[in-house]
Amino acid sequence: MTDEPLRKGEQTQARILDAAYDLFMAQGYHGTSMRQIAERAGLTSGGVYTHFAGKEDIWKAVLFDRHPYHTILPALRATEGDSAEAFLRNAAQRLVGELSKHKDLLHIMFIELVEFNGAHVPALYERIMPEAAPLLDVVQSNASALRDISPPLLARSFLGFFFAYFITEAMMPPTLRAMMGDDALDAFIDIYLHGVLTDGAARDELQEASCEGRIAMGDDLAQ
Repeated sequence: MTDEPLRKGEQTQARILDAAYDLFMAQGYHGTSMRQIAERAGLTSGGVYTHFAGKEDIWKAVLFDRHPYHTILPALRATEGDSAEAFLRNAAQRLVGELSKHKDLLHIMFIELVEFNGAHVPALYERIMPEAAPLLDVVQSNASALRDISPPLLARSFLGFFFAYFITEAMMPPTLRAMMGDDALDAFIDIYLHGVLTDGAARDELQEASCEGRIAMGDDLAQ
């Protein structure tokens, strides 16, 4: 019997978060009132305050509950590959696949960044990092084929690169996406793994040309 009030409380909190989420997505944070949240959840304002200290407390709960790290991290931890390249390729496909299921993520992060200036992002990272730690073990198992890059920097580059793919894919006009073909993600992965230059000789040539260009510009300025 002692568990029954807790279960009812959790159900009520879930109703409040569902109502708040719908309103925040439609009206933004500042455009939504506690009264509206209470009415949408079928509660009095006092009933909402029983579970949350205020509207910002509700937003934090929505941010933490609706952020897709809950499904992304388990998907990444389950990634397999018989080589470092295969592992990273499969991990990138899993990441983009999970992100594509959460079209609301851009809206959620837009509200957080614009209306709160990212104030709750550090707390979000504190929740994510303990669950992300096992990924380091997976990365270390493939470390022999990777450049000597610190795991945090490697994780940042990986997540940043493919989150950028997700954002541009969501914002790009369909006609432009069609021009890139059906294998745009594969091409993106290849760029991440191998860069945009063809080989070491080409990189040397470009670096030499860039150096010569800077020298010539310096001569022009000197004259």
